[in-house]
Amino acid sequence: QVQLVESGGGLVQAGTSLRLSCAASGRTFSTSAMGWFRQAPGNEREFVAAISWSASTSYADSVQGRFTISRDNAKNTVYLQMNSLKPEDTAVYYCAATEPRYTSATRNQQMYTYWGQGTQVTVSS
Repeated sequence: QVQLVESGGGLVQAGTSLRLSCAASGRTFSTSAMGWFRQAPGNEREFVAAISWSASTSYADSVQGRFTISRDNAKNTVYLQMNSLKPEDTAVYYCAATEPRYTSATRNQQMYTYWGQGTQVTVSS
């Protein structure tokens, strides 16, 4: 059974950092694109960052320059390093994966087949 499990969320002050992790199990995701999305209360889920199997990346404008996505295929894990956090970054963060051999760091949620349960990030001002 394929599972994505996020960890690393929490309550932090504005200006500080957090690193989210997403551990995948059930099969290898080394040729899948991996993405992070987030959903704040009352808002739709939105794209945050994505990384292709070849490590090309894509970021939402709102996090460009502050967040970094990376992956460790040997550990079947993807990370989201979040620096200079702002209160508007408060949301539930979800990890997602595409089917194998998907070559681009897509922002399109519909391309992602597998989803984690989410981890809460709260940034206080």
